[in-house]
Amino acid sequence: MKLVIDGKSITLEKIEKFIRENRRVVLSNDAKKRINRSRALIEKWIKEDKVIYGVTTGFGEFSNVKISERDTETLQRNLIVSHAACVGENLPPHIVKIMMLLRANALARGNSGIRLSTLQHLIDMINCNIIPIIPSQGSVGSSGDLAPLSHLVLAMIGEGDVQIIKNVVEDTAVNSKIFSSKSAFKKFDLAPVKLGAKEGLALINGTQMMTAFAAWICIEAKKIIRTADISAALSHEALRGTDKAYDLRLHRLRPYAGQISTAKNLLALLAGSQIRSSHIHNDPRVQDSYSIRCIPQIHGASRDAIDYAASRIKVELNAVTDNPLIFADDGDHIEGGNFHGQPIALAMDFMSIALSELANVSERRIERMVNGSLSQLPRFLTSKGGLNSGLMIAQYTAASLVSENKVLAHPASVDSIPTSANQEDHNSMGSIAARKCFQILKNVQAVIAIELLTAAQGVEFLKPLQCGLGTKKAYQSIRKVVPPLRQDRVLYKDIQKILQLVKNGDILRAVERTIKLL
Repeated sequence: MKLVIDGKSITLEKIEKFIRENRRVVLSNDAKKRINRSRALIEKWIKEDKVIYGVTTGFGEFSNVKISERDTETLQRNLIVSHAACVGENLPPHIVKIMMLLRANALARGNSGIRLSTLQHLIDMINCNIIPIIPSQGSVGSSGDLAPLSHLVLAMIGEGDVQIIKNVVEDTAVNSKIFSSKSAFKKFDLAPVKLGAKEGLALINGTQMMTAFAAWICIEAKKIIRTADISAALSHEALRGTDKAYDLRLHRLRPYAGQISTAKNLLALLAGSQIRSSHIHNDPRVQDSYSIRCIPQIHGASRDAIDYAASRIKVELNAVTDNPLIFADDGDHIEGGNFHGQPIALAMDFMSIALSELANVSERRIERMVNGSLSQLPRFLTSKGGLNSGLMIAQYTAASLVSENKVLAHPASVDSIPTSANQEDHNSMGSIAARKCFQILKNVQAVIAIELLTAAQGVEFLKPLQCGLGTKKAYQSIRKVVPPLRQDRVLYKDIQKILQLVKNGDILRAVERTIKLL
């Protein structure tokens, strides 16, 4: 149950297992050798009084100020305490833990000049589940996530606050007890780090907050797109749609990979449906509304966008993003800009739009199901309308979330505010793009949960006809936690139960035990 890091081989799959299974992190032997070699160069250059940004100079606009060797430790500590200036709600613990892993992985590449003992301290914190408290707002995403990462390092040097959390999945641990990092270290026989030359800069110059969000979003987006196909197929059953529009002959004439995969998923989910068979020959409707007929085109486009965004994040997971970078083989260093968050900013803005569209079309299907004039089902899916409101307000909630997403999906990457006396004159706002996308993801999960709740209720009025091979499994999963709605009850509880099935992947797993979705 170990996760070996070497700066080159982190994947989304490994991150998910690291979080969900609390895997222990260890450095590869090759990484240790590379780290020691680059550190030796830093020590050599200090002795030679070589001018290197952030090592023997100040930072940002102060890069022209020479720092003496005796002030090296003071320089690095001052960097951390001055840059730890975030505000706002604290980051979710699982995002912080991914940040820690990604920062350690980047340093493991051996191009940052950090001491092995300092990196090992960060890894020890990970393995002891000592999770720093990091406020969420304060990064402009271009000298990396300087301020949030400074809060992480503030804990490493014994001047920050932490939580000790073994299971950090989702938001379940946000109310855990808070300790000073110094007192938490005592529990595990650790001591605060005293930062040496360049180490503060090496630890905070990077894109790890935005990339931690992005990685988790990619992991969950791969699931929610398949779950959206399931909820759409169940809505198709409730609305007694036609599956002719999913014929693969049609989609091969417009061969987008996502479109074809979605069509295949829908056909597999609906296979063997008695509901579909019951009206295949006597339905006066020629074609369905776009929200049903165009599921492959709409979901498919989002699927392709999710895959593209994930492909960018996969690169960033193993990128070295601090400054300057050390090239031990060449005995050289280069001041550059790998910390700039533009690739993540654009990817997260695109992901935000792709995810928002899944909720957008889902809400339209929800509305059709509760609208008696469109669904040919009882109004608001209650048999005693008037006395009961049924699922009337569930659609309101979905509409609210979709409308919120429209605001959140406005791209952050098109904005830039200069910082550091205009030395940093173009900033990516990648951290804002990632945080907004994270909220959009949560909103989408809730809308899909409401669609599943609504579709399952719609199917009740079509009994004794049975759903298809995959949609039946989804319906059964829902009914294990939420009974049919016979009369009004607190819908919040029903929505939360199904939302948990969506977030935990229970509905997806139940369906995929029968059919493998693409």
